[in-house]
Amino acid sequence: MSDQFKEVIEKAYTAFNQREIDDALATMQKDVQWSKAWEGGYISGHNEIREYWTRQWKEINPKVEPVGFDERENGSLEVKVHQNVKDLDDNLVFDGLVKHIYTFEEGLIKTMDIELVENN
Repeated sequence: MSDQFKEVIEKAYTAFNQREIDDALATMQKDVQWSKAWEGGYISGHNEIREYWTRQWKEINPKVEPVGFDERENGSLEVKVHQNVKDLDDNLVFDGLVKHIYTFEEGLIKTMDIELVENN
C-alpha cells in the first residue's frame, strides 16, 4: 500500500472530523463517487458531498477514526474505521467498526463505499 494513499485518507478523516469540508474535498477527484451511509444510495462530485455532509451535521455528530489499512487484491484500499455517532443532544446513535473501501485516481480519492464489519 502506498504511504501516499494512507496520508490522503488520514487528511480526509481529520478534515471531516473538524468539519473542514474544503480540506476534505481537496483529497478527492472532482467527480468522486461517494456512499451515503446515513441516507442510503450514492452521490457524485464535490457539490453533492458538501450538501450531504451539511444536511448530516444538522442532525447527527459523527466522528470517524481509521484504525487499520489493508490493500485488497483489486487494488482498492480497505480502511477499517471506528465510527462514533451521536445525535445533537450527545446521545449515542452508533459506536462500532465499519469498513470504508477506497479507490484512487492520480493520487486522489475516486470512490468510497462502505461495508459492515462482521461481529460489530
